[in-house]
Amino acid sequence: MPGFLRRFFAPRWQHHDPAVRRQAIERLDPDTDDDRRRLERLAGDPDAAVRRAALAALDEPAALLALRDTHDSPELQERLRELLSGREGSTPLGQRLTLVETLDDPDLLETLAREGDNQALRLAALARLDDEERLLRQACDNGIAAVRQAAAERITSETGLTRLARRSRRDKQVARLARARLNRLREDEAQAREARERRERILAALEAHAQHAWEPLYPGRYRHLEREWEALGDLPTASQEQRYQEASQRCRKVIADHEARHHALAAAEERRDDADETRRSLIESLEDTLASFTQGECLTDQDMASLQAQKHLVAHQWQTLSDRHAPEAALSERYARALEEYDRLLQAWERLDRQGAELAAALEAEDATALTGILDRIDWPGDLPPTPQLARARQVLATPPAEPAGSPQQSARFARDLDALDDLLDRGAFKRASRLHQSLRQRLALLPEAERRRHQPTLKRLGAQLAELRDWRGFVAGPKREQLCDAIEALAEDTTHSDAELDRQHRQLVKDWKNLGDAAADRALSTRFRAASDRIHERLGPWKQRREAERQQNLSAREGLCEQLEALLDNPDPHADPDALRQIRDRAREQWQRFAPVPRDQARVIGQRFGRIRHALQQLIDHRAQEIATAKRELVEAARLLQEDTDTRAASRAEQAKALQRRWRELGRAPKGEEQTLWRAFRGYCDAIFAARENERDDRAQRSRQRLEAMQALIERLDAWQPASSDDVATLEAAIAEAESLEPLPQGRRSDGMRRRWSGIVRARRDRLARLAVSETIARWQALRPLLEAHLAADARLIDGRPPEDVPAPPALGAPLQSAHERRNAARLDPPPAAEVAEHLTRLRVHLALLAGAAVSREDEPLRLAIQVQRLNDGLGRDLTRAEELEGVLAAILATGPVAPDPWRREAADMDHHLAALAELPPP
Repeated sequence: MPGFLRRFFAPRWQHHDPAVRRQAIERLDPDTDDDRRRLERLAGDPDAAVRRAALAALDEPAALLALRDTHDSPELQERLRELLSGREGSTPLGQRLTLVETLDDPDLLETLAREGDNQALRLAALARLDDEERLLRQACDNGIAAVRQAAAERITSETGLTRLARRSRRDKQVARLARARLNRLREDEAQAREARERRERILAALEAHAQHAWEPLYPGRYRHLEREWEALGDLPTASQEQRYQEASQRCRKVIADHEARHHALAAAEERRDDADETRRSLIESLEDTLASFTQGECLTDQDMASLQAQKHLVAHQWQTLSDRHAPEAALSERYARALEEYDRLLQAWERLDRQGAELAAALEAEDATALTGILDRIDWPGDLPPTPQLARARQVLATPPAEPAGSPQQSARFARDLDALDDLLDRGAFKRASRLHQSLRQRLALLPEAERRRHQPTLKRLGAQLAELRDWRGFVAGPKREQLCDAIEALAEDTTHSDAELDRQHRQLVKDWKNLGDAAADRALSTRFRAASDRIHERLGPWKQRREAERQQNLSAREGLCEQLEALLDNPDPHADPDALRQIRDRAREQWQRFAPVPRDQARVIGQRFGRIRHALQQLIDHRAQEIATAKRELVEAARLLQEDTDTRAASRAEQAKALQRRWRELGRAPKGEEQTLWRAFRGYCDAIFAARENERDDRAQRSRQRLEAMQALIERLDAWQPASSDDVATLEAAIAEAESLEPLPQGRRSDGMRRRWSGIVRARRDRLARLAVSETIARWQALRPLLEAHLAADARLIDGRPPEDVPAPPALGAPLQSAHERRNAARLDPPPAAEVAEHLTRLRVHLALLAGAAVSREDEPLRLAIQVQRLNDGLGRDLTRAEELEGVLAAILATGPVAPDPWRREAADMDHHLAALAELPPP
C-alpha cells in the first residue's frame, strides 16, 4: 500500500497531525489493555502536548515507572511526581511508599520529600537521598518539622552543618541541633587534631631519638616514648604506624648493638681474666715443680726429663695465650724468673752431663783429687739435691783416709762392701760386682785373722756366684756374638741400602755388640766384627763427610739466625708492629727446623741459645702488643668522648673520627682476642659519629630542599602578583629581603634557573613600579591643572598691569610642589625678565623631551647637551628615578613665572605631547 494510503487509513491516534492524536487520546479507555498500550506508546510521542495528554490518562505509577526505560521525558517525570506525591490520582499510600523505596532518581526523590502529601511518604523519600546539598535544602525549606529534623540529622560534614546553622532560620530547633552537632563535631575534630599532633610529636621525638647515639638514658627514653605511644586512645594511620615501627626498630637496633658491644667487651674481659688465670696456674705449676726440686733428696734423669717436658708445654701454652691477649707485667716478670731458674737447673744438668764420663771413671778409681776437680767444674748448685752419681762422689770425698790394717772401721767397711756385692749379684751388675769382688779379695788379707775367717766363706760364696754369672753371660753371649758377626758381615756386603739406612743398621749392631760387654769375648769374633765395621765405615766415609759438612752449615745457619734475632732484640724498634714481630718469630721457627740436624755436641748449646732468644722475642711481642692495646683503648675512649660531644658539628667530629681511624691503622694489631673486641667498640662509636654526620647532611639537604621550595613558592607568588601602585614597592622589597634570607640555595641547574627567573620577575616588577610611578606623577600633575590655570591667570593679570596676586594652594600638596607653588607666587612680586622666563620654559620643554626620548629641533640641540651634562652632574652620588626627575621638572614648570599666555601656549602643547609619550615609554 502506498505511503499516503497508509496515512489515510491509519487510526486517529497514529495520525500525522499532533492535534488529531491529542483528540484521539480522549476516546481511548485506559482500563482496556489495547487502549492502555496505545496510551503508553503515545507517552513517548514526539509532541509534548500529545505526551502530556497520554500521561494524564494513565494513573498507575508502577506502569509509568516501567515506561522510564523507553519513554523518559520531562512530562513523564512531572506525571510521576504528581501521582507519587498524591496531588493527583488515587494510588494508595502503601503502594506509593513501596514504589518510593525502589526509586533512585535524586530529583524525583527530592520533589517527593518536599511535596509529598504524607509525612511518611516524605520521610521515605528523604531516606533514599544521599546528597548532602539536597538534604540541606530539605532541612531548611521542608514544610514538615519532622522531615526537617530527619534531614538535619543526616548532615554530618562541618561545611554542611555550618551552612545549616546559618540558613535554618525557619526552624530554631534545627538550627540549635545543627549548632550543637557542629560544636560537637568541632570539639571531636579538635580532640582528634590534638591527638594527631600529640602522636606526631611523639613520633617525631621517637624518630629523632632513633638518630641519636647511645647514652646511658637511651633505653629509658625509648621505653617512655613507647609507653606514651601505646597510651594514646586513637588509632594511628598506616603511614604513622610504619614510621613508628621503623623508628622503634632503629632504636632497638641501637640498644641491641650497645648491648652486644657491652657483652663483647665483658666477654673479652672475661677471656682476658681466664687467660691471666691460666697463665697464673701455668706459672704456679712451673714454680712448684722447681721448688720441689730443691726440697727433694735425689735428682734423677726422669725428674729432669719431666721438668723439660713441662717447660715446653708451659712455653707453648704461654705463646698461644699471648697471641690472643697480652699478659700482665707482673705475670711476665714471674714467668721470666721461673725461666731463669729453669735455665740455671738446665745448665747445671748439662755441665754434669758433659763431665759424666770423667766422673764415672774417677768414682771407679776412687781418685779423690780427680773427683774434686770434676765437682768444681760441674759447680752443682748448693740448693739442689745431688744425683746418685754426685752423692756417691761426695761420699767418696767425705770418706776419711784408709784406716790402719785391722782397725774396726776397716772391718765394718768390708762387711758393708760384702752386702753391696751381694746386692750387685742379685741385680746382675756383673762389671761392678767383678770390680768390687777383686777389691774385696785384696782387702781380705789386710783384715785380722778372726775377721778374715769370719768373712772368707761369704766372700768365697759370692765369688762362686760371680763365676756362675760370668759363665751364664758367656753361655748367652756366645751365640749372640756369632749372630751379630754374621749380620754385620752381611750388611757390609749388601749394596741395596742407602747410606742413611746403612748407617742406622750399623749403629744398632755396634750398640748391641757393646751391650754384650766382655761376656763370651772371643778374639776371632771381635776381629771379624771389627773388620766388617771398618769396611762399613770406609764405605760411609764420603757420606759422613757430606753429613758433617751439612751439619756444620746448619749450625752456621742457626748461629746466623740467632745473631740476627739477637741484633733485633738488642736494638728493638719502639714502634715495631707486633704482627711483623710475630711473622719474624714464626719464620725463625720454620728456618730453625729447616736447618737440622747439627753436630750433636753443639746441639744443646745452640738450642738453649735459640730458646732464650725466642722467649725474649715473645716478651717483646707481648710488650708491644700490650702498648698497642693500651693505645687502642685510649682511641676507643677518645671515639666515645667524640661521639658524646654534641657541641661540635657532626662534620668536624667525622673528620676527627677519620683521623682516629688512621691512627688505629698505623698502630698495628693488638693481641688477637683483644683486637676484635676493641675494634667492635671503636667501629661502633665511629659508625655512630658517621651516622650523625649523615643525619646532619640529610638535615642540611632537607633545609636546602625547604629553601628551594620556599624560593619556588616565593617566585610563584611574586610572578602572580602585579603592583597596582608605586606604593607597592615595599611589597617588592619585602619579597627581595625574603629571597636574600633564603640564600644560599644549593648548587644545581634548578637553583640557577630559579635565580634567572627570579631576576627576570624582579626586573619586570621594578619596571612596572617605575611606569606606575611615572603615571602617578603625571596624574598628579594633571590633577594640578586648576592650580596651574590659576597661576597663569594671575600671571596674565600681572602682565596686564594689575597688582600681583597670590594663588591659594590646594590641600594635600606635596613638599616639592608646595615649594614650587610658593616660588611662583613670589615670582610675581619680583618678576624676572620675560626672555629669561621664556628661555627657562624652553629648557624645561627640552628636558621633558629628553625624558620622553623625543627628538629636539636643531636650534634646541645646545640645550639638550647642556641638560644632559647637568643630569650627569646631578646624578653624581645618587641615582634618580625617572619619576623623581619628572617630578622635579614638573615642579620647576610650576615654579616658572610669570608667563605670558602666548609663550605658554607655544610650549604647553609640546609639553603635553611629551608627557603623553612619557606615560607610554618603557622604563630605562
